[in-house]
Amino acid sequence: MPFAESEPDSVDGGDGGGGGPGSPEPSADGRRPAASSAPLLAVCAGYFMVILDVTIINVAVPVVGRDLSASLTGIQWITDGYTLVFAGLLMTGGALGDRFGNRRVFCAGVVVFTLASAACAFAPSASFLVGARLVEGLGAALIVPGSLALLQEAYPAPAARSRAFGLWGSMAGIAASAGPLLGGLLVSTVGWRWVFLINLPVGVVCLALTLRYVAPSPRHADRSLDWPAQCAVLAAVALLTASLNEAGRRGWSDPAVLAGLGLTVVAAAAFVLRERLARCPALPPRLLRRRAMSGAAAAGLLFNFGFYGMVFTASLDFQHQRGLSALETGLALFPAVAVTMFASVLSGRLSRRTGDRPLVVTGMLLGAAGLAGWAAAGSEPAYPLLVAPMMAAGFGTSFALTGATATVMGAAPPAYAGAASALFNTARQIGSATGVALGGSLLASSADYATGVRVSMAIGAVAYLLAAVIAWRCVPEKAGRTRKADRADVRSR
Repeated sequence: MPFAESEPDSVDGGDGGGGGPGSPEPSADGRRPAASSAPLLAVCAGYFMVILDVTIINVAVPVVGRDLSASLTGIQWITDGYTLVFAGLLMTGGALGDRFGNRRVFCAGVVVFTLASAACAFAPSASFLVGARLVEGLGAALIVPGSLALLQEAYPAPAARSRAFGLWGSMAGIAASAGPLLGGLLVSTVGWRWVFLINLPVGVVCLALTLRYVAPSPRHADRSLDWPAQCAVLAAVALLTASLNEAGRRGWSDPAVLAGLGLTVVAAAAFVLRERLARCPALPPRLLRRRAMSGAAAAGLLFNFGFYGMVFTASLDFQHQRGLSALETGLALFPAVAVTMFASVLSGRLSRRTGDRPLVVTGMLLGAAGLAGWAAAGSEPAYPLLVAPMMAAGFGTSFALTGATATVMGAAPPAYAGAASALFNTARQIGSATGVALGGSLLASSADYATGVRVSMAIGAVAYLLAAVIAWRCVPEKAGRTRKADRADVRSR
């Protein structure tokens, strides 16, 4: 199918039939009532649950290993298995949402994730827990791509959509940074199994709210899933994530790491070749050639690299160098979290007047200033000197995420909303994995720990600056005008 023909919705019916409470009917004067906040709460609950499970397990792993007599390899797979499946299947989750309806796939992901969390909580052995974590990753990959597409459907007005995207984005920073704090609290009080049991009520509430308040999504039954492309992107992301994780342990020159990175390039090339030849590609090349789409995705990769690299490096610094417990480390990182909600709300409100480009550029410059400030603070700076840099990085990342998200989703035709969301989140996951791996490698290879921390923060600052340059060149000032221009460009081709 030519790309120009896929731009209008080829709707084969909703994913559940009918309108649903998520799409209020216009009043007699033709105006729609104010959008309910229930769809936003439902989607953000699912997204929060997914991102929380990336970090909350870290402080529980030593206790889990002792309790289940897990080997070192088993402990690594408890943490890495979830991330590998999650990152590797995001594109598949987006394609399934576009084909079968984003609400249907989102709800299926919530069910899978919640049941897998229950299995993790009652795991009798380490191998059982690893298997349940892999299934959790599958549920996460079904939840995340549909979350952005559902928000775009539920909040068609640009101002409301920007606020929704901003709050959605803040969930990532809050969940990632709150994970160690909450995990430490649960492990030290009620036990490690509650790290997973906490997902059960959240999953039930998320599913109930979604079914009640989120309208059924259109299905595009003429869209094939293109399994060769899906397998290629799964292989590329899984190989890259595994290679980066191993680089932090083995070093960047290790033959296994180099072989993994080489195979990553091969898998990525196979994906690109398949997309050029496929009749109905998962991500049409013309869509990827749009500067708004590719530029915002690249910026997302870079600011996730900077932020999550900072969180990981700071966590190690606080625990290994400053002697803080897991709970105290979570409290020490709290300033980076506390500002994210405020930043997302502010950026959502400002986007109507400023457009997306100033928000993304400003956020990236703030993040760069924060990490540069940490790098310049000395070899062993006192904690009060680090509060402002952490707040600048957290605020800047959340402030920019709203505009980057709106840019990616605005550049995609409705029929490819799930695929666009998957592309953006896959790029961000790659950025997170790269930032964590590079931070660990620098700490392990530096002559002293303090030097490794400062170099890691300096590299993160450079990544933020590069993201600012890309955003200045690629992110449009007004998302609404870009959508119209993109549609005109598609028709002209």
